[in-house]
Amino acid sequence: MACVRRQIEIARSADDVWALVGDPSTIAGWFPGIVECQIDGTTRVITTAAGLPIPEEILSVDDIQRRFQYRVTSPLVGHHLGTIDVFALDDGRSLVSYATDCEPDPMALIIGGATGAALAEIRRQLESSAPPPAPGAP
Repeated sequence: MACVRRQIEIARSADDVWALVGDPSTIAGWFPGIVECQIDGTTRVITTAAGLPIPEEILSVDDIQRRFQYRVTSPLVGHHLGTIDVFALDDGRSLVSYATDCEPDPMALIIGGATGAALAEIRRQLESSAPPPAPGAP
C-alpha cells in the first residue's frame, strides 16, 4: 500500500480552515476536477468533471481534532483512506495535511497529486478573502 502526504501552511486560523474543509459537502468548491457532491448520511458521492460518480464513505468528522476521514468505495480502488488534518500554528496560521493511503499504489500517486492541487486551492481561497471580524469588533 502506498501513502502520499501533502501539507501546506495557510495564513488563516485553524477554525477558518476547518470551517471549509471540515464540511464534507464543500469539496466541489476546492478540489480540482470535482463538480458535484451529494451526501446521504455517511455516504458521499462526488462527481468528476468527466461525469464519473465516485462513491465514498465518510468515516469521521472530528471538530475537536479538526480531522476529516473518508474512504473511496468505488471498485476502481482496492483500498483507500483519505485524511485531512488542520493544525493551529501559534501565529494564527494553520498547517493542513492531506494524506492518501491507497491500493493499487499508482492510484495513491494520482490522488496524491490531486490533493496537492486541492490544498493550493484552499489556500488561495482563504488567503484571498478577508478574515472574519474579531468578536465585538465594530
